[in-house]
Amino acid sequence: MSDNIICQLKIEGMDCADCAAKVERHVSKLPGVKLAQVDFINAKLNIEFKDDEIKLDTIKNEIKKIGYSVKETDQVRKTSLIVEGMDCPDESRPIEERLKKMEGVQNIQFNLIANKLILEHTCPIGDIQQALKELGFKSQFAEHVRKKSEQSFWQKNRMMILTIISGAFAIVGGILRYFGFSDAITIPLLLIAVMAGGFHIFKKGWKEAINLTLGMNFLMSIAVIGAMIIGEWSEAAMVIFLFALAQLLESYSLDRARKSIQSLMELAPNVALLKEESGERIVPVEQINIGNVIIIKPGERIPMDGIVSAGNSFVNQSPITGESLPVAKTIADEVFAGTINEKGTLEVHVTKKFEDSTLSRIIHLVEEAQAKKAPTQNFVERFARYYTPAVVSFALLLAIIPPLVFHASFNEWFYRALVLLVISCPCALVISTPVTIVSGLTNAARNGILIKGGAYLENFNRLKALAFDKTGTLTEGKPRVQTIIPINHFTEAEILTIAASIESRSEHPLAQAIINYAQTRNIQLQPLENFESITGKGVGAAINGTIYLIGNHRLFEENGWCEKEIHQHLEKIERKNHSAIILGKEGQILGIIAIADAIRENAIGAIEDLHRSGIQKTIMLTGDNHQTAEAIAHELGIDEYHAELLPEDKVTAVKKLLTQYEQVAMVGDGINDAPALAAATIGISMGTSGTDTALETADIALMKDDLGKLAYFKHLSRKTVQIIKQNIFIALFLKGIFVILAIPGL
Repeated sequence: MSDNIICQLKIEGMDCADCAAKVERHVSKLPGVKLAQVDFINAKLNIEFKDDEIKLDTIKNEIKKIGYSVKETDQVRKTSLIVEGMDCPDESRPIEERLKKMEGVQNIQFNLIANKLILEHTCPIGDIQQALKELGFKSQFAEHVRKKSEQSFWQKNRMMILTIISGAFAIVGGILRYFGFSDAITIPLLLIAVMAGGFHIFKKGWKEAINLTLGMNFLMSIAVIGAMIIGEWSEAAMVIFLFALAQLLESYSLDRARKSIQSLMELAPNVALLKEESGERIVPVEQINIGNVIIIKPGERIPMDGIVSAGNSFVNQSPITGESLPVAKTIADEVFAGTINEKGTLEVHVTKKFEDSTLSRIIHLVEEAQAKKAPTQNFVERFARYYTPAVVSFALLLAIIPPLVFHASFNEWFYRALVLLVISCPCALVISTPVTIVSGLTNAARNGILIKGGAYLENFNRLKALAFDKTGTLTEGKPRVQTIIPINHFTEAEILTIAASIESRSEHPLAQAIINYAQTRNIQLQPLENFESITGKGVGAAINGTIYLIGNHRLFEENGWCEKEIHQHLEKIERKNHSAIILGKEGQILGIIAIADAIRENAIGAIEDLHRSGIQKTIMLTGDNHQTAEAIAHELGIDEYHAELLPEDKVTAVKKLLTQYEQVAMVGDGINDAPALAAATIGISMGTSGTDTALETADIALMKDDLGKLAYFKHLSRKTVQIIKQNIFIALFLKGIFVILAIPGL
């Protein structure tokens, strides 16, 4: 087992957000690097890498190669352990308190849904495992998420079998005791019920006692042992059975949450069809390396991330991006593990090992997000930490004071104290929040939304304002043909054919927009003669002996070709802040092509849905000019816009919004907008244009650049918070009622 090394490097010479993005991209692509995240404001690079695949000196040298100097600041090891029996925050508390006292343990995270303990440490991992063993917990290194150890029937069903035995003997023993059978018959039956249902409870309760971390198992152990001491054998057996049954049901609820993560793991197959010179063979995905070619037949799930090297097909990407319709894939297109090949056979050049695939990273992010507790979950666990000792103290006073002060029956008040201990167990309270949170996280992941912590799922409901970057977020970031205006009896098809043919020799971005549009219309390009570039104005060429010019307004104005009608068309185009490309020949204008950065297909509907969902203010932050910003904001229905902003100006704007609205989210492309994303309450990154970067940049990533998902996420956040509040209210209300009834013996 190789450790993950976490290291922070000071990067000198990183002067802008583009520099930060360059360093992040370069380091992220190095084999063995699991995470590379730049803190641009503090000029630091946080990296996590496997020490058996790449060395720190290699990473430093790679950074130096691209022109930056490096200074190492900190280095620790990161280890994940699977801890058996760690199913509740009450059981993780003694672990946390013990490990905090160990020298060299720097950070502790629990993922109860995955039974996982994540540590950052400088001390030997063996010392940590020994400490866990002394607390009564077995641990082993967390292997790859797909590798599952086979369990025997007894291991899988032990809890259920013991609970059934406990219940059967408790009921039989209780009935016989009710009908007057002797203690010699009933007590052994009831004792079997207590031992079957309570053995693991007593064991954990003893560990809690000797480590002074009183929890639910300690409460229950005292109550049951006390009941047996005063001769209430039937009640002791029934209480332990009911508590074991409650734990069994709790275990099932946790298993449901775990299965929601497991269902993500099962999206991609365990094996792949590997293409080799000698033929084809099926191999486990863990044995496939970068550069190998795998074959995916129609109807099969794609096992690994890669680039299509042969074949054409349609791929259902909904498990990863949330897209509702299959996407056409051909040579050079990217495909993701876990997606479904629907039509033709594809050959895919593997670009990532399975553990580094987009799907694997989604799974890790969901698990890690559950470990980053939501505010309500933190509150509940803090409450339970003080609640249990308070209940024990109150029960002790209830058993002692009435007999000593008021000369009441000791047995009666001791019995009432035991009842108080039983009904005060905080387990239902502390487990309801994480189960709800992990259900929300996996629901979002299935819909193409990756969330890096339960806090963001819970807090999104509280947002009052949402700020957007323009280019690449509200717009596609690529110039597209918007309209073609035919003049002098020419048709759109004729204008597009001539324009695309001439522009096929040009390298201008607007030329590419015309060519792309012609391809969507299946336009056949014409052969050219005498192609000429006119610097700063346009280009010219001859087609079938006729010389055509295509370019900007200046080119045709200088030639005296523009008439009043042309100026009217140009004014309309400019009011929309579109770029005008004019086509002409022999002194006359044939047509005008309007080109602009296209608004995303569903952006207008997304803004409307956000307003309806409760967002008070939508704001656009852009480096573009005021005229463009005003036109885009008006078309989208954005409430407010700020134009001509540098990256640092966007940070200032976000901070100002925070003083006005307290809770503000920022949506951007995850690279140049990184400082603003970090400054916002919640940073949201568009994911398709740079999936790897997007997954690491913001708090939330939209795997498919679908702004419509934001309103859905607002609804999901609101529903999650409602369920959490319902769970907490029900747990506290029922406990309150029973405590009130327990004290007077009712």
